[in-house]
Amino acid sequence: MQKTILITGADRGLGYDLTEQFLKKGYRVFAGQYMLDWPELKDLQQQHKNLLDLVPLDVSSDDSVTSAVAYVKSKTDALDILLNNAGISGGRDNSLNVFDALDFDWAQHVYNVNAVGPLRVTNGLLPLVMNSDTKLVVNISSEAGSIARSYRKGWFAYCMAKAALNMQSSIVHNNIYPLGGQVLVVHPGFLQSYITGRKNLEAKTPTDVAANQIIGIIEDKEIYRGDGPTFIDHEGERWPW
Repeated sequence: MQKTILITGADRGLGYDLTEQFLKKGYRVFAGQYMLDWPELKDLQQQHKNLLDLVPLDVSSDDSVTSAVAYVKSKTDALDILLNNAGISGGRDNSLNVFDALDFDWAQHVYNVNAVGPLRVTNGLLPLVMNSDTKLVVNISSEAGSIARSYRKGWFAYCMAKAALNMQSSIVHNNIYPLGGQVLVVHPGFLQSYITGRKNLEAKTPTDVAANQIIGIIEDKEIYRGDGPTFIDHEGERWPW
């Protein structure tokens, strides 16, 4: 039976490479598309017309998520995997500390995208996930959300949003684990991604490498199954909350 997955933030970077690699594995992929004019997903669709559905999706918008959920439900009655990848950087305040003038409107925007956004999508699509055999939610988080290993003096918005995403993951797992579901929380590493709006060439890890590692973790998901969700990086190291 063909497996299905929805990936948010699939336009470029890690989301795009996850989309491409899942397609090569024969998955039917619903690709959340935020940048409607960005060409790469459309080009990929030409190669995988029967497997790739492009879904306009802004995770920060209730209306956009509602429309995306309705579209996916019109195409399938089950999703094996929901992969919440969409996110933005907290770059406006990463060099500021608590004594500086902080942009709280920006912080709320980062929180809306990185913490509330995945919850919007999960809330809308969880019935389809739980109607599958796999019943898996994967949230792309960050080491920046680990309170136990916190060391920064700034980057409030991003770190706080990722910590909130981690808590959300735990609560969702508490709901679905008794029903056979599972949540994985993955730190993808310091990537050559577009999370700041431009490709980060200072990072050491290409996004296609991280995508391949993350897929390997997903394929080994049973070894991480337990009462709580697993917080793990792309190389398999477990992280503290």
